Amino acid sequence: MRVQIIQLAYLIATALFVFALHWMNDPKTARRGVISGVVAMLMAVVGTLVEPGIVNWGWIALALVLGFAVGVPLSRVPLTAVPQRTALSHAFGGLAAGLVGTAEYYLSLQQNVENLTAFRMTAIIAEIILGYLTFTGSLMAAGKLQEIKWIPQRPVTYPLQNVSNLSLLGIAVVCGVALIVQPVALAFLFPVIIVLALAFGILLVIPIGGADMPTVISLLNSYAGLSAVAMGFVLDNKLLVTAGALDGSSGLILSIIMCRAMNRSFTNVLFGAFGQVQAKAVSAEGKTAKSETPEGAAQMMEQSSLVVIVPGYGMAVAQAQHRVRELYDQLSKRGVDVRFAIHPVAGRMPGHMNVLLAEAEIPYDKLVEMDDINHDMPQADVALVIGANDVVNPAARHDRGSPIFGMPIINADKARICYAIKRTMNPGFAGIENELYYAPQTFMLFGDAKAVVGNLVKSLSAQGNTH
Repeated sequence: MRVQIIQLAYLIATALFVFALHWMNDPKTARRGVISGVVAMLMAVVGTLVEPGIVNWGWIALALVLGFAVGVPLSRVPLTAVPQRTALSHAFGGLAAGLVGTAEYYLSLQQNVENLTAFRMTAIIAEIILGYLTFTGSLMAAGKLQEIKWIPQRPVTYPLQNVSNLSLLGIAVVCGVALIVQPVALAFLFPVIIVLALAFGILLVIPIGGADMPTVISLLNSYAGLSAVAMGFVLDNKLLVTAGALDGSSGLILSIIMCRAMNRSFTNVLFGAFGQVQAKAVSAEGKTAKSETPEGAAQMMEQSSLVVIVPGYGMAVAQAQHRVRELYDQLSKRGVDVRFAIHPVAGRMPGHMNVLLAEAEIPYDKLVEMDDINHDMPQADVALVIGANDVVNPAARHDRGSPIFGMPIINADKARICYAIKRTMNPGFAGIENELYYAPQTFMLFGDAKAVVGNLVKSLSAQGNTH
């Protein structure tokens, strides 16, 4: 009877996971989707804990305590740190899959070698390769996002890099095939595969720049899901198989969307070292950027009919989203149509800008995707770029020597006037100067995004009090 109840719980949890993904497609039902996913995971955990085969609760209790000790602080990180927290979550998932695969292999060697069938060994090998490379790759991604000093933010490349990286993966796969054929006689290859997978995860992410982090995070999410699928086959757990498949496929689909948004392929993202400073990069020599005061910019925005705000990572770093909400309120009550142009890869994770603006309770219908807002940019009186860089660089449209050539951008340069908020004139992650900053209709607002937007709000308030 207990087994039937567990299987029923797994079935309901599977359905809830599917509904969770479906409901999170729409902001109106996103909260319902999150609750559905939480309930599904709770049912999965409880269903597993009541399995009749569990004989030692001590280790499980210890694991639960450690999980809460790590999970609770991670749940309280600021929204600006959500990308690296997401990467850490993928790392933990990959490590769990790798450790389970390792334990299952060595336990079978000691207790029941007959369990190491070709199918089960294939699942174990896939589990440890995907799990361990996801672990180290995600740690590297989190380190880059956190800007840890000893982890370079720029892509790190060296001669024959792709050949050596793929050779590591190839050797791991060959060793895995040999181990599938001879799981006992060639047991010494198992730790070799683990070391190769760990090394490949590090070397996979090192040559990838910050501009590609949204795609990398979604890819790592896919790898973590696939390792969970393999773990489900190893443990004969149908819920793990289905949940992992949902996770892996959704991560893959999201990665495809990200690549299309940048007009690039998977191979180019993984092996192209996007973000590396190149010799053909646009030079700023002989060009002068004009600056404006917040008071002047506020006066121009107050007289506008349409203002388009383009948020970027600089807004996230400055935690300026609440000041942006105040700016939206000030302009809206004056009858100005304010919209937010959202580039698919703005920020450091998929949907980063959406999450930040939602936290500030900006109406979701004011968030407009890139393809839709570009039709309206020529009618915009003002485009306000807050900490965005490469996603508004006109070089992507015409400069074939630029590393971002061909990447779809938000056409901020088509607005009548463009104000760009930046701390300095330093280039973005692509390592090139932004042509937009030197355009005749562009004016720079130098300073911290939170402070500058706050000054814009103060100026609008002051102007409103004088009328």
